[in-house]
Amino acid sequence: MKIRIFFRRISAALGLFVFVSAASADEEILISKDYIPGREKPVPVSLSGFTGEAESVIRLDLTVQGFAFTTPETAQYLLSGGANGNLTGRAQDRFNKNMLVNKSYTGASLRRQAHAFVDDFLAALGRKGVGQTKIAFRAGEGANSDICIADFDGFGRQAITSEKNIVAAPAWVPGHFALCYGSYRANQPDIYHHDLSTGRLTTLARYPGSNISPAPSPDGSKVAMILSKSGAVDLYVADIDGSHLRQLTKSKEDESSPCWSPDGQWICFAGKSNERRALWKVPVAGGPLVRIPTSGVSNPSEPDWSPDGKWIVFTAQMGGFEICVVPAKGGEATQLGLGEDPSWAPNSRTVVYVQRDRSGGRRLSLLDVPTKQTKDVSRLSGINSQPSWAK
Repeated sequence: MKIRIFFRRISAALGLFVFVSAASADEEILISKDYIPGREKPVPVSLSGFTGEAESVIRLDLTVQGFAFTTPETAQYLLSGGANGNLTGRAQDRFNKNMLVNKSYTGASLRRQAHAFVDDFLAALGRKGVGQTKIAFRAGEGANSDICIADFDGFGRQAITSEKNIVAAPAWVPGHFALCYGSYRANQPDIYHHDLSTGRLTTLARYPGSNISPAPSPDGSKVAMILSKSGAVDLYVADIDGSHLRQLTKSKEDESSPCWSPDGQWICFAGKSNERRALWKVPVAGGPLVRIPTSGVSNPSEPDWSPDGKWIVFTAQMGGFEICVVPAKGGEATQLGLGEDPSWAPNSRTVVYVQRDRSGGRRLSLLDVPTKQTKDVSRLSGINSQPSWAK
């Protein structure tokens, strides 16, 4: 991301021009899809006219997507409006005076109108918003756990299971209103496909031993998973109905947490070699494994590949749990803060992850990777973990 300094032009009587550097209040942060994790400045915006729920929604949406709030005199973008039954929203570029959004929102709840306004503002900047997206997660622990879904900010929480047994690792099937997850409903760890639009539940993997960590492919046609059917823990891939099962790994130890490259050609996972954990990738068609270096951190696990293909976010276990990100080809890892089990948003910059508190509880939080700004998903009470953001 580049910083462009705007200059004031002063016209002299003789037709000469004198240029002076603008003050810091006149610095414009150019919006770019490329960023350096943890190194970017939040984009300054001002907010006026909104109150109550509308203001709260707008502030959260913007904070977890790289904006910070300031006065109109120092803001880059001026957001204003109000909500009297329906929401009216305006967004103006203070530098060039362009009106980016000037719209009234109707036909939905005030919350959704506020989300839509922020999404429209981001679209005007050439970015993808997350206001209409959903997350899945595990609520509770052990035999008292359930799979739940909610809006990304925690609103509208809905339990998908009510089995009163162990469930784990929900993962959205891209392009479908469906989840894959693990469950002990048959008294062993099996993998299920749950069509949320019809309620239909089908078994994907029920082999001897463990059947865990389902990860549907970007086109929703396949699923990667970790099975111990051969006596060792290995990575497998199958069609989304569980057919045409193929084994992809044999040489690594303790494979876990598969995720897909956005083009569907590679599967990344965590695995041990000589008792040292690392990130690896393997072609979906089969072939040699390739190590993904994560320089500067140790013991990586729980990877997730960004939808734009540029980054892999993961958990590093170094005394505590640390959220880290590395270029998809590997390299120097950036530590972003304490937490674990991250999942990318569709915008390839925000992640939902788990934070532990001192009493052992776990809560979901949102992180803007470029600026490291965070917000808890405060609407969700109780113990929540293993989030998955719908793509």
